[in-house]
Amino acid sequence: MSRIGKMPITIPAGIDVKIDGSTVIVKGPKGTLTRTVHKNMKVESDGAVINVTRPNEDKENKSLHGLTRSLVANMIIGVSEGYKKDLEINGVGFRAAKQGSELVLTVGYSHQVIVPEIEGITIEVPAFNRISILGPDKQMVGQFAADIRKKRPPEPYKGKGIKYADEIIRRKEGKAGKGGK
Repeated sequence: MSRIGKMPITIPAGIDVKIDGSTVIVKGPKGTLTRTVHKNMKVESDGAVINVTRPNEDKENKSLHGLTRSLVANMIIGVSEGYKKDLEINGVGFRAAKQGSELVLTVGYSHQVIVPEIEGITIEVPAFNRISILGPDKQMVGQFAADIRKKRPPEPYKGKGIKYADEIIRRKEGKAGKGGK
């Protein structure tokens, strides 16, 4: 049995979960999330607990069991607490600013990079070199943060660019200089 898949999911107070066939709808203070799970997985709610079960021991069903349970648990955490990714900008003259609902990045190009805020995602700029991405959908928050990081990934020589706050950049040594014979 899947160790993750067999664990029950407790529903916190204030969260409304509706299961309609293979569609799971979760409503909470941070928003509403909807996901269609694989037809083989059975998601059942009894009171304040959700259980995910699989029909048999096929390899595909074993793989889907833990995945489905994690996706439903992430939906519940997302609508109750939300998810957050922090980015840092390193480099001389590199900065971020929020203008209306757009993120304006000055990251060493001849032009400013403008990233519009998408539905379900909130962008915060607490300092000129920090960006916070917030939202209820874990996958959407992570993908949006990765898209912003792609605008100027950190380079290994000086560490300039946009990186995750907890990311460690492996630094390389520059040219060795004159030596040898």
